[in-house]
Amino acid sequence: MTELAAYPLLSTLLALPLLGALLTAWARRAAWVQWIALGATGLTLLCSMLVVAAFDRGDTGFQLLDAAPWIAGVSVRYLVGVDGISLLFLPATSLLFCATVVASWRIRADAAPRGVYFALLLLFEAATLGVFCALDTILFFACWEFTLLPLYFLVSLWGVGAGRQAAAVHYFLVMLTAGVPLLFGLLALAFGHGDGATPVFDLPTLLATPLPERKQYLVFLLLLAGFGVKVPLVPVHTWLPSLAMAAPAAVTSLLVGLKIGAYGLIRVAIPLAPLAARELHWLLAGFGTVAILYGGVAALVHGNLRGVLAYSSLSHVGLVLLGLASFSVSALQGALLQLLNFSVAAGGGFLLLSFLQRRTASTDIARLGGVMHRMPLLAGFFLLFGLAGIGLPGTSGFPGELLIVVATLHSHTGAGLAALFGTVLAAASFLGPFRQAFLGPLRNPDVSAADDLLARELVCLSLPALLIVVLGVYPLPLLEFLRPTAEAWVAALAGL
Repeated sequence: MTELAAYPLLSTLLALPLLGALLTAWARRAAWVQWIALGATGLTLLCSMLVVAAFDRGDTGFQLLDAAPWIAGVSVRYLVGVDGISLLFLPATSLLFCATVVASWRIRADAAPRGVYFALLLLFEAATLGVFCALDTILFFACWEFTLLPLYFLVSLWGVGAGRQAAAVHYFLVMLTAGVPLLFGLLALAFGHGDGATPVFDLPTLLATPLPERKQYLVFLLLLAGFGVKVPLVPVHTWLPSLAMAAPAAVTSLLVGLKIGAYGLIRVAIPLAPLAARELHWLLAGFGTVAILYGGVAALVHGNLRGVLAYSSLSHVGLVLLGLASFSVSALQGALLQLLNFSVAAGGGFLLLSFLQRRTASTDIARLGGVMHRMPLLAGFFLLFGLAGIGLPGTSGFPGELLIVVATLHSHTGAGLAALFGTVLAAASFLGPFRQAFLGPLRNPDVSAADDLLARELVCLSLPALLIVVLGVYPLPLLEFLRPTAEAWVAALAGL
């Protein structure tokens, strides 16, 4: 493992999807692009597993560092590394992108060549992995902003319905606007250390030298505004349901399954302004409570399975905010487990909706019915992923949800009670639409003529399904892995 750690694994991890994007964009034969994209995402997944293997669990600091000069005039570097917080997001992200490539195997080529679609998908993967690896705040911001461009073209060119271009523009402008307070917060952070004459963009250095208390409130609120749009917080969540309805369902699995906004709060906002975060704990708890209740009610009344899952994810991310507001080891463990669960449960659910829409041309609940009769495998997998999303015992959603609720009842009793009520709303918002769309008599001719999951689709769903069951039945190894990092994170906040 020591020899493995000597290799630039993280730089290789970021380079693989970039190389795959170039090859898919330049491929002369259309039949090759799917295989090139699958090979690139598969190698990226393998490389992410090597990163996990090379990681020293006894070290709670940043590891596998790789650095190079970038913008020398302002001391901005290419600096990447991982710790226990960011490590597991790498294989989770790589797995979800690999499954998305399989789900997009027969993507239509009327809007643009398939090679462009897969190239954009791979660019999005590289930028997302960069967010999880970047240890320079400007590099972090560059990767954060770079995720917007591929998504804009993926939605506007391959989206669903006449409103896809409007949804893409809405998302792009909202996220671009949110980047303004985020950038100002990072710059205020950089110039707030030391004498202020020389900006500091190195994340390990920033963590070791806390800001003066009077500056922390400004930085925290700016970063909360920037990350909050991506989380998303209510009322700046309007891009999520519109994009979930307009984007290709496989692409929506990435938006819902990868909560980089919540990761930004854990990685940057709270550790770098800990005093302000602790004083404003009521703000995080309030946003979390509103998201839980609003998302649950909105999912309960929505008439499309895409909207149901989108609003359900909004409700579930509210639990993560409650966990962060508790500032305890068990709550942070639960928050990280919930974020990882999004990748397999919510991401897998939207992948199944992409398979369903390809077969029936609709995900409207009223236009479905009896799907279980014709597609029992698809319905069974969707039920499993949905139950994991609502935190049923025995699935991967239960341990994290339990840890968060227990910690919240101790620190914010009212919000904890709201979270308990939110679990009831979550169950009702999933089971009701599932009964209407998947059970009962066959009503739609497209459903009657549809085929069940193909072999390649079963393969891409089998590993997430296995993770849901294994982590739900026996979460102890993962909790033990996360505990040292969670303890160090909480201790650093208390010490600062």
